[in-house]
Amino acid sequence: LTLPHFVQLMDNFVGEDVPLPTLKRLTAFIKKEYKQTEEEKMKQLEKIHRMSHTAQRKQLLEALFAKWDSNACGSLDLEEVVAALSTFKGGMGKAALMKAKKHLCSRYPQLSRMGKLSPTAFQTFLELIASEFTDNEDETIDNLVRSLATSVEQRDTESLQSSARRKWLQDIQQVAETSGTSMEPMYKAVFKALSQDMEALGDNKRISAYIALLEKNQLSPEQGQVLLRYVACTADDAPYVLNQVLHRDMKGVSFAAVDQGEPIHVPRVQLHGNIHFWNSDRPVEERKGSFLVLPLRDARWRVFGILGLDTLQDQCEKSIFLTHEITFYEGVCHAFSKAYHHICTRQNVLQVAVTALDWLYPRTPSIHTVTVYLVVPGKDKNHGLCKMITTDNTGQKEVHSSPVVLLREENLLRDYLFKCTDSSEVTLTSVYGEHHIAVPLHDLSRETLGIFDISIGQHKKLPPQEQKDLQKMLKMTQAACSEILQRSLEETEPTHVLEAEHMAYVRHAGILFHRFMLQELRQCI
Repeated sequence: LTLPHFVQLMDNFVGEDVPLPTLKRLTAFIKKEYKQTEEEKMKQLEKIHRMSHTAQRKQLLEALFAKWDSNACGSLDLEEVVAALSTFKGGMGKAALMKAKKHLCSRYPQLSRMGKLSPTAFQTFLELIASEFTDNEDETIDNLVRSLATSVEQRDTESLQSSARRKWLQDIQQVAETSGTSMEPMYKAVFKALSQDMEALGDNKRISAYIALLEKNQLSPEQGQVLLRYVACTADDAPYVLNQVLHRDMKGVSFAAVDQGEPIHVPRVQLHGNIHFWNSDRPVEERKGSFLVLPLRDARWRVFGILGLDTLQDQCEKSIFLTHEITFYEGVCHAFSKAYHHICTRQNVLQVAVTALDWLYPRTPSIHTVTVYLVVPGKDKNHGLCKMITTDNTGQKEVHSSPVVLLREENLLRDYLFKCTDSSEVTLTSVYGEHHIAVPLHDLSRETLGIFDISIGQHKKLPPQEQKDLQKMLKMTQAACSEILQRSLEETEPTHVLEAEHMAYVRHAGILFHRFMLQELRQCI
């Protein structure tokens, strides 16, 4: 137990309005009765040491990955890493390297096709190599890291360029983490990163940028099973590009980028002959410039859209995209994908919460209101709480598109919510005579992802059957959320149980709640 866990456990145990003498007797009892054997103490120290070492190794490998990935594109070339490690421990090292590479490709099938290592796959690769040696595994990984670090030393100018670009990409992720479930701020952060890079490192070229996502083509499948819908673009292009749809049978190279999974660069659009111009009013003589399409990939390297850029508004003759710029734009695609799927995951968690509340309210008339919060990062590691759903005593819900973020120092009466966040344990309290139950939703590390703030009014506790239904709802909600989070990992492919789960992805999150409820019922029969 951490300190917040222990404090919350004791607080829940003693309950409200406990006399001070009783509290003192409990404290004295625990001090007297709690004893830790030498064996337990050693096991605890070993566990702490192991966790600390794992965290240090992770930081070391992340730093090495970031140093090698100087253009912040989010992946390393597998063959480059293999080449850099080919001399490690001579011939014996090469045999271990090839064996580890074979295991890695079987674990990550996309590697055989793409040849790109994500940070997770990179760490797995080094651990697989180390496991092939009879030496101490930790020592072998340290030697591997030293060997690689020596081979990727950067010049000072490259380091500064990489640092600036990495900061712009981090801003995209930060916006995604603090904007609730809205995509719009994250789209703006992407275009801001592109603009900042162009100003600082791109000779101030004037660029247009747009994001299009793949959708199933339900209205005109004869034009192709999927289409690209343009969901965001730079301001000047909005009248021509925003909400437009590109079909496979239309002019353009965007679907080629989708199919090939690689960037397509057209240095001179006027010489190409297969470019789709959304602004049909643009004179032919002004249809000059460079055009670039990059595929957007999810964690399993499946293409789900494109990022497009062009310099048609730039009158400079040499307004083509350079290699270092294209590599950075690949980094923007990677940052966008992480941010986009982070928001999608939160949207799905909220969909589960909405479905769960729909199930709960007819069964629990004693519950007055429920408010659902998502935890967002704050300054100096102080988390904020984003108010996402409010439900009144009739079960009517409001999902907030522009949510309010609560900060601890500004909401003293809601401190119980922040205690729940810190401890990741159920917290009970009374505010102005109204009793609240704050229940955490856990992420895969058992940190607090979100909170159900349940008000039961003047009741100190719910009737037994209502309490049972509430506990069942919370259990199923947690199970559904854990599966959603699990699916966001690289290694995991979705497992469908109900036929309805094969339908639209947005509906699927809510169906998950009912699936777990059904599985629970089957186990009881």
